Amino acid sequence: MAPKSDAAFPYHEPSIKTLLNYTGFLLTLNIANTCLDKLLYCGLIGQLFIGVLWGTPGAQWFNQETERVIQQIGYLGLILLIYEAGGLLTSVKSLKASILLSAAVAITGICVPMGLSFILKGLVSATSLQSFAAGAALSATSLGTTFTILSTTQLTTTRLGIVITSAAMLDDVVGLVMVQIISNLGGSATSFSALTVIRPVFVSIGFAIGLLLLCAFCLQPGLKKLLACKDKFPAFVRTAQFAFLTQTCVLIGIVTGATYAGTSSLFAAYLAGVVVSWFDGLVAEAKTPIPALQSGDFHEQIFDHQGSPQNTKNRHTEETHSSRAQPPRETEIAHNDTPTGELIYGRYYKEPVNRILLPLFFASIGFAIPITKMFLGQVIWRGIIYAMLMIIGKMITGLWLVRFSPSPLACLVSTIQKLYAYTHSYCASHWSIRRNSNQNKKAPQRPATQDDSADVSTPNNAKDESQPANRPSSPIFSPGSRISLPPKPKSLYPPSILGLAMVARGEVGYLIASIAESQGIFSKESDGPSEIYLVVIWAISLCTLIGPILVGTLVRRVNKLQQSRGGMGSDPLGVWGI
Repeated sequence: MAPKSDAAFPYHEPSIKTLLNYTGFLLTLNIANTCLDKLLYCGLIGQLFIGVLWGTPGAQWFNQETERVIQQIGYLGLILLIYEAGGLLTSVKSLKASILLSAAVAITGICVPMGLSFILKGLVSATSLQSFAAGAALSATSLGTTFTILSTTQLTTTRLGIVITSAAMLDDVVGLVMVQIISNLGGSATSFSALTVIRPVFVSIGFAIGLLLLCAFCLQPGLKKLLACKDKFPAFVRTAQFAFLTQTCVLIGIVTGATYAGTSSLFAAYLAGVVVSWFDGLVAEAKTPIPALQSGDFHEQIFDHQGSPQNTKNRHTEETHSSRAQPPRETEIAHNDTPTGELIYGRYYKEPVNRILLPLFFASIGFAIPITKMFLGQVIWRGIIYAMLMIIGKMITGLWLVRFSPSPLACLVSTIQKLYAYTHSYCASHWSIRRNSNQNKKAPQRPATQDDSADVSTPNNAKDESQPANRPSSPIFSPGSRISLPPKPKSLYPPSILGLAMVARGEVGYLIASIAESQGIFSKESDGPSEIYLVVIWAISLCTLIGPILVGTLVRRVNKLQQSRGGMGSDPLGVWGI
């Protein structure tokens, strides 16, 4: 803070040493990110270690004030990353189609790492609160890394990619709420209060539900009326600059309101992206019927309706072919003319965020990693063991795509049920035959005048008696009576890709761990970093490094199999590759 005697901050030209330092820092961050993304799909690990090198843990080429400024500016990049990757790219239709499976995958990916994290109580003598904080850091999934993997491997639009994206998004939503919980727990690290945990959860749920109700019942009717008369709007309303200003105000307003309400600003950024994406859907629905009503072929079909049937049929065929060919052009024009949230982000935000703000954020995380303390023997082996458990905890999510055969006990129960049904039907038919035969023996002899009628009825009786006798044999010889097991999965590639894609922790995991360390949850002493924090950082780093590498290896293998089959045989991904 400037002294009161200074009326203004004096301007000084920066030295060449300072300029070269900042320039080299930004260039190195981007070069490391590009190279590692191409090779290992984990560029953020490189940016992390660049921050370690430039910051306090390494060469100390930045002072504390500069690191603080980089940390604050980098947090803007994280907010915008969540706004885009979590909100703008959320397809409501795709999310509805796979919401149950995605929710099951996300819940499994949260609960299993949280439960396994309590092994830290025996591994590093952690308390329950410290184990909870470590589990919260390892329960998140890196959205940035996930989108990088899917876009690089061209799985984004497949069913498997949609499930992975939705599950990772739900994981991060819970992780963003965990950020606020860990921040609140820092003030009372000695005691675990249920209110401290429950309040951010219910505030987040209430804020999300309130925003949903506001959009559905208040904004939607008004916006539909405005869109119906949008031709009367001034020209500047349709410009990209106006859309940029409006969407930025929506983002700032929701983030500010959520922060003052007591929930996470990152969760609010996600909700802001969803709101903008929802509004884009309303605009698209309002524009959909317009090209169809203004089609020239459609008017020609109406005006020439009284012509000959043959001409009408020909024109209808031509109109059908032209209507199939026109929508791509109309959609492209509409997409270019409509300033959607994704278009505005790509034009104004994408490059500054990807090249400056996000690298600064990951570098600021590197400032907080004590690299010299991480390579102690006891820290390394404990970090590797914990990382292996956390990898297993996320890979279990792939079991949701595996079709298991019934257990031997289930097969035994099914066999007993079928035998009981067969025995019951056989006994019932046997007693029915004996009852009918006894009735025939007790029946009096009919007169000779009725022999003809008796002879006529004999075939029907024989037919009636033969039917029950044949019924018991059907369970034995019919093909449907065999005990059939569901087919084994033809390929385990989809479950493996799903489980490994969920392994990378990334930005939210580092953020939660750093907040827990700075708030004193992991350590109460101020003389150095805690061993729990170092073990957690090891686990996050190894998961973020190993997961993308294995996913890339599997996808390359799948691509080779798809190319080798040459359109013949089954796809290695099955229905999940569509």
